[in-house]
Amino acid sequence: MKFFHLSDLHLGKRMNEYSLAEDQAHILNEIIKLADTESPDAVVIAGDIYDKSQPSAEAVRLFDEFLCALSSRKIQIFAISGNHDSPERVAFGGRLMTSSGVYLSPVYDGNVQPIKLEDMHGSVNFYLLPFIRPINVRCCFPDAKIESYTDALRVAIAEMQVDMNERNVLITHQFVTGAERSDSEDVSVGGSDNVDAAVFDGFDYVALGHIHRPQNVGEHARYCGTPLKYSFSEANQEKSVTVVELADKGNSSIRTIPLKPLRELVELRGSYDELTLRDFYTGTSYQEDFVHITLTDEQDIPDAIGKLRTIYHNLMKLDYDNIRTRSSNSDVLVPLESRSPLGLFDDFYTAQNGQPMSDEQRGFMLELIEKIWEVR
Repeated sequence: MKFFHLSDLHLGKRMNEYSLAEDQAHILNEIIKLADTESPDAVVIAGDIYDKSQPSAEAVRLFDEFLCALSSRKIQIFAISGNHDSPERVAFGGRLMTSSGVYLSPVYDGNVQPIKLEDMHGSVNFYLLPFIRPINVRCCFPDAKIESYTDALRVAIAEMQVDMNERNVLITHQFVTGAERSDSEDVSVGGSDNVDAAVFDGFDYVALGHIHRPQNVGEHARYCGTPLKYSFSEANQEKSVTVVELADKGNSSIRTIPLKPLRELVELRGSYDELTLRDFYTGTSYQEDFVHITLTDEQDIPDAIGKLRTIYHNLMKLDYDNIRTRSSNSDVLVPLESRSPLGLFDDFYTAQNGQPMSDEQRGFMLELIEKIWEVR
């Protein structure tokens, strides 16, 4: 059984106010070309299909075309909703699409049934577990003790009653403890969204989504990463498709196939005179790449971004690194947008009361934040 593992397409995403629609259409087409070469039995999409819970018409069209292209090749498709998706929107039409080999995760109701595919070694069971929070699982199993994301996943998986004597693939979208993050991912609620990898023991492969850096977490669990780079912290990463091949029970192989984007994310550093030398950029793709430039000039260049964009047409970001900026940055506070809601409230509470919250108070705040997130 061979399948592609994809995740975090984030269709409809804009980066520094630049639309990535053309780049996303290109990379989806590259994946289809790989499918023609590799002939996988299935394609797994482990959440965050869209960048927003109410995706644009253009984003929906892109995904529709991608599904149609794969389905026309008789490839089975398994897709779940992630934390950026609306579970209801992703689930819409799912029961009708199964006749075309397209399986979309329904809204979580505590009943996750396997989808079986057959090969020469027997059955492979695919379990579609969308992004869930503890509150989602508590609603389905009010008598279970669920105090953390790990508890929630443990209960959800236990209720699946997985036959570990068969080959089983879990598709889910969570933050597994120890995974390395990138700047383009959502901050956690005080680290409370961590899931212990031990809850996945027994599965032959766990196709994870949520983390944008490709990496293994445990023996059989893997984040495939995003197909495109979505922040300059990912500039040096190589994006790829993860190809999983399951032989008989206990035997599998994992490899990656690099993906070539339409435009790269590039970070350039130097003085204005150095970066505008024709010899510097001639023969490179810098002029059309998405570029972050750091100027080292001690004096600001008038209208630097406008002038540089005559050469670097997709200049997304411009910074200075000099004596003045290093001095002014020495006491810079952590940006508010990078702080978790719990961390912000913790600071506020301490400032107001002269002491930090108790464990009981922190637990109450976490539960309250989860409820607010659930209805937003």
